[in-house]
Amino acid sequence: MEGDLFSGLSNGNQVDGKVLQTFQKSFVQVQDILDQNRLLINEINQNHESKIPDNLTRNVGLIKELNNNIRRVVDLYADLSNNFTRSMEPSSEGESSGILKSNGKANSKRIRSG
Repeated sequence: MEGDLFSGLSNGNQVDGKVLQTFQKSFVQVQDILDQNRLLINEINQNHESKIPDNLTRNVGLIKELNNNIRRVVDLYADLSNNFTRSMEPSSEGESSGILKSNGKANSKRIRSG
């Protein structure tokens, strides 16, 4: 699955397998939270439609849980962004995503896919 999910990520550059594993783990966590949110939203809607006071009261807690899940997704995406940025930064050896000019300086030209 790793090859399918991240095949276009590196545009021909070598990307550390550990970085890919971290990305995949984060995406799985995000998907799990989003799946849970879908269930929460369905329950919130059912409770709202029922107009039963206990169900409406329960929605307060469900909505708080939904908001916390959304915060977790935002945090996971922020971490993903930071990890991706760090993985593409030049290392201490002067490499930059595996692309070096003949003079040893990193190539700043962007590579477009397609």
